[in-house]
Amino acid sequence: MTNRIQAPGAGASASAPGVFRSELPGGLRVLTEEVPGVRSVSLGIWLGVGARDEAPDEAGAAHYLEHLLFKGTGKRSAADIAEQFDAVGGDINAFTAKEHTCYYAQVLDTDLPLAIDVLTDVVTDATMDPADVEVERGVVLEEIAMRDDDPEDLVGELFDAVLFAGHPLALPVLGTEESIRGMRRDTLRSFWRDRYTTPAMVVAVAGNVRHEHVVDLVGSALADAMSRAGSASPVPPRPGEPTVPVVAQPRLVLSGEDSEQAHLLLGVPALSRYDPRRTALTVLNTALGGGPSSRLFQQVREQRGLAYSVYSAVAGYSDAGSLSVYTGCAPERLDEVVTVVRSVLAEVAAKGLTEAEVVRAQGNLRGGLVLGLEDTPSRMNRLGRSEIDHGYQRSIADSLARISAVTVDEVNELARELLTQPLTAAVVGPYDDEADLPGSLRSLG
Repeated sequence: MTNRIQAPGAGASASAPGVFRSELPGGLRVLTEEVPGVRSVSLGIWLGVGARDEAPDEAGAAHYLEHLLFKGTGKRSAADIAEQFDAVGGDINAFTAKEHTCYYAQVLDTDLPLAIDVLTDVVTDATMDPADVEVERGVVLEEIAMRDDDPEDLVGELFDAVLFAGHPLALPVLGTEESIRGMRRDTLRSFWRDRYTTPAMVVAVAGNVRHEHVVDLVGSALADAMSRAGSASPVPPRPGEPTVPVVAQPRLVLSGEDSEQAHLLLGVPALSRYDPRRTALTVLNTALGGGPSSRLFQQVREQRGLAYSVYSAVAGYSDAGSLSVYTGCAPERLDEVVTVVRSVLAEVAAKGLTEAEVVRAQGNLRGGLVLGLEDTPSRMNRLGRSEIDHGYQRSIADSLARISAVTVDEVNELARELLTQPLTAAVVGPYDDEADLPGSLRSLG
């Protein structure tokens, strides 16, 4: 079944020009978008499985597989895979997140058959040789060590662990040193076989392509995998009902590190991706800390010179989300930085943003959305994530209209709701214990 995308259901109204979708046997979905004037093609095989789906003995399995599957298949060695892409100037890689995994490639349009053949081979026919499992175990452990050596990455992991405590979203994508050292090949293989099935797959392709040609190539490459799935239907997007509620409460976590700076992440639970107020949240976030004109940037960096880096961010999952503020500063300035950040958050909660701030944030988001889709990887990512997360495609015109429709009152009402919650804080820096932290942070614990 092939159709031009029409965004169905609640909260979706506009078609996405140039986007086509087919459902193949075995529940496999193929989406394409023709991008005029380019010679490149970006291809992604998306799976709705991520870190939150792992059992305790599988912690880090989705990311481990991201490494392991490229080590060889039934008909290609790791060197063969690398050489075939190097020979055409292409790129092949993967990434893992909390709720999905993507294996992707970018090539010239003439090399799309090669990209589809290799990428589907990697995802469905990996050998998982025991020797390769051990080699990649060391690589993943090195990656965990690198994360622990990067304070900005580490503080993010700590923040999620404490904000989402007791919830599957608290799990780190990389797993832990303990879980990776104990990971068995059989565990990885079972996770792969159980999760990497065609009903859970979305193949997204953007660039100089014809939909029918892509469907033919993908259908041929994944014929065996589709046959194994039989008459299965596509796996629907994750439900929005929380299994373990995220409860706002004051929390503080510290990782003492011998670093020159103190790194702080301060935030609150926010909205899931299904919440109709998500667009208003993106406007609030942009005005709060999304650029040089934002409240936080102006107050912390421009007016006081307390930190070089300060920004806010939002994360939205199927059943939870967060709104957070990051900054890195000299340890002796941490108390003043925390005081200023908390003051900004309290002021926005109490008095709201001005109309000028909201209008400026809307313009920032509209420009960023359009400019961010000027290349084929961005288009491919939008296709894949929209299908995995929502089950439909929203047109760019509709997304722009939704940004423009947000009102000042909607943003300020949301600010009052979210920013009056108890704050959670994660700190990485040269502190032996929480007693060494300034009182502006200790009051959260």
